Formats: sequence, C-alpha cells, structure tokens
Amino acid sequence: MAELSYLPRQRQLQELVRRLGLEKVGAERIHWELLDLALVHSTASPTENYEQLEFVGDAVIRMTVAEYLFENHRDLSVGEYSALRAMLVSDRTLAQWASRYNLDRYLVIAESARKDENARESLLAESFEAMLGALYLSTHTLELVRPWLDQHLAEQIATIRSDPALQNYKAALQEWTQAHYKALPEYRVQEVGAAMASDRFAAEVWFMDQRLGSGTGRSIKAAEQAAAQMAFLAIQANQQA
Repeated sequence: MAELSYLPRQRQLQELVRRLGLEKVGAERIHWELLDLALVHSTASPTENYEQLEFVGDAVIRMTVAEYLFENHRDLSVGEYSALRAMLVSDRTLAQWASRYNLDRYLVIAESARKDENARESLLAESFEAMLGALYLSTHTLELVRPWLDQHLAEQIATIRSDPALQNYKAALQEWTQAHYKALPEYRVQEVGAAMASDRFAAEVWFMDQRLGSGTGRSIKAAEQAAAQMAFLAIQANQQA
C-alpha cells in the first residue's frame, strides 16, 4: 500500500511498527491508512476514527488467544481456556500491553480526552484493539499480529497460572452472562467464620433467580471468586455435555 502523504505521521507510525518488531516480518504489507485510522479517537474526528477497527480488533484478540491456547496449552480444559481468555482480553491487560509500546503517544485525540485519567485504561485498550484490527485487515491473517503478541500471551499466561488467585473466574462468568443474556450475575456474601479463618466469608452467585455456585474464602473477593469458579466451570461442563 502507498505510504501516507504527510510525512510526520508516516514517521510516527513507522516508529511504532519498529517497536512492534514488524520490520522483520513484512512491514511492507501494512495498510498504513488503516493503521493511521486505528489511532484516531472520536474526539479528533467524529466520522473517521478507530471505532469500527476496534470492533474488528475485539474479534482478532479473541481469535489470537484461542489459537495460542490451542497450540500451546492442550492440557487445559475448555473452561480454563475461557477463564484465561477473559483475563487476556480484559481492558486492564490490553491497556498494559498498549502502555509497553507507548501507544497513547501515537494517538490522535482531543487534549481534554487525553488528560482524562478515569478513561485512560479504556482508551488504551480500545486503541490497542483497533491497531490489531488494522494489522489483521492488512493481510487478512494473523501474520502481523502473532510475531509480537505471542510473547505477551506467554508471559501473562505464565503469571496467571503461577498464582491461582489471578485466575479471574468472576470476569469469565460476567463475560459469559453478558454475551448470552446482556445481564450481570449477583453475589450474596455473608461473614460466617473467625477473622483470620480461611473460610471467613461464604458467597453465592445468582443469575436469573438461580444459584449457580457457592464458595468460601478468607476475604469477600476470594469467596466470590470461589463461587464464580464453581458456577463458570459448571456452565462449561453443561455446554460440552
């Protein structure tokens, strides 16, 4: 594809491509106009911005994670795949990866929106997904995505699996209920044990007037995670039956 007509922007995007390490795998195949669009926020242009590419990128990151897990973690169940994916595609994770590449440095955005710290995580996650969308549509493959994203997936999965507390079944369950019913589960928690007991709190997770799971934990968060894990794995088992 032809390069952008305005050189300062072209140089910016080439710098980003170098940060991603894509010069070694075929930067000449990048659709520069799409990559440029992927980094334009709606406050800079109400009509020509990254929103549609973000939509594509949301599917790209999910497909990339699914493909990577299938290739590298065949020992895990489908339920564990889904729980891992929920964490890997979360705004927090995507924003962390975007920050590694200083993605906000390349973002065209109104100054007032750039300074909004409350929206920073979502902003970075959205632009990261849009960038993935642009890279995917440049070749209609993952050839410009996986060479640099795989290393981040490997690192994050290793971190999550080394600390079970990080396996966010609450996020996975919420993702499932929203995707299928556009609604959120409800957690009901009671303090039932001594202050330092491992089962100090007992939690139940309810959805559509049904109790999906229960669990205990030293903290409210831990108890809710235990209940969410029971519910989520039960849902996955039923879907496979």
